Amino acid sequence: MHQTNFIVREPLLDAKQRVIGYELSWQQQAGQAVTDQQLEDLVGFVAEHVQHEELGWLLRDKLLFLDAVPAMLSTDALHALPPEKTVLSLNIRQLTDTGVRAAVQAVRAGGVGISIRGADMNILARNLSPYASYVEVRFTGLDVAEQARTYAAAKHSAVRMVGRPVATWADFDACAALGLDAFVGKLHLTPRPGNPVKGMNPTQGTILQLMQMVQNNEDVPKIEDVLKRDPALTYKLLRFINSAGFGAGREVNSLRQAIALMGYAPLYRWLVLLLATASQSGYSPVLMETAVVRGRLAELLGEIRLGRGEGENLFVAGMFSLLDRLLGLPMQEVLETIPLPDEVVVALLKREGKYGPFLALAEACELNSNLVASLAASLDISPLEVNKAHLSALAWAQSVAV
Repeated sequence: MHQTNFIVREPLLDAKQRVIGYELSWQQQAGQAVTDQQLEDLVGFVAEHVQHEELGWLLRDKLLFLDAVPAMLSTDALHALPPEKTVLSLNIRQLTDTGVRAAVQAVRAGGVGISIRGADMNILARNLSPYASYVEVRFTGLDVAEQARTYAAAKHSAVRMVGRPVATWADFDACAALGLDAFVGKLHLTPRPGNPVKGMNPTQGTILQLMQMVQNNEDVPKIEDVLKRDPALTYKLLRFINSAGFGAGREVNSLRQAIALMGYAPLYRWLVLLLATASQSGYSPVLMETAVVRGRLAELLGEIRLGRGEGENLFVAGMFSLLDRLLGLPMQEVLETIPLPDEVVVALLKREGKYGPFLALAEACELNSNLVASLAASLDISPLEVNKAHLSALAWAQSVAV
């Protein structure tokens, strides 16, 4: 499939700030509308890359929201996606056609979700449940809380309501208090207000020490001694080694065996993941998931042009690019506590050097930034390669949920 456009994603949060799904769409090029054929192509492409013949739905418990037009309600590609994880977004105007309403009811009977856009207040109060599982409401102007209250009052109980755009955590909290889910745009990169714990907690201190030991190729018994001091870390490592994802093939009960089985490079990567997700700073889980996706995406993009040997450094650069927000510290201060290769530091501070442009491209994909095309072109990476890497990173992040 020849692609000239880039996939961008936006996280959907529930009232408890958990990421329950993503909206995937083609990035709108200036002055160009996305065609019906492109929308259909997106469904086919997504089905091909996140639905696996043997492993099934690679995005685990996540829902996928995809823009749709009536013609897509009967497309073959739709049958390749798990219906209970698929939500098609249609405009309310399209439901004026009786044929479209019948087609909507048919796919809903098969389990596919339908999200309706553009419904006004009068329609919200009616029973949309035969046609919609979600209704998207758009906030305009400043008083999102008041608008959310009005929408919630009109809502019919059988339909979940999704709000956008939600630009501040106060607006998100207003939605959450009324039971609305929310697409959060760039908000997921904004630290929550309040009193986040600044700096490292004891577990993160232990993880840092272990990372330095692994980098210095310390003996396994020494690494084992440090791990033993933190029962929670020991438990997590043994649980990870014995998980289906790792595939050790037998029950592993000793730490020494676990470290030896894992090897130093995978152990370092696991510690990097753990450092980001061991934060107790009151930030939203969406920030942690974004860090994991970004790390993996930077790695995959780099492998296309730099080769596999650079993957580890790119993964670390991607993960650590959000560590300042996860720890509530300036990036300069974070880097003083973690010894990293110079090229990784340059990428983190300036988005320059060998790794910087790959990190910048991974970031642009999650922000629906107009820089995606120019950054990809400067690295000579095609839209198809970027899109494959993006979906692969999204799937990988679900498989390693720490």
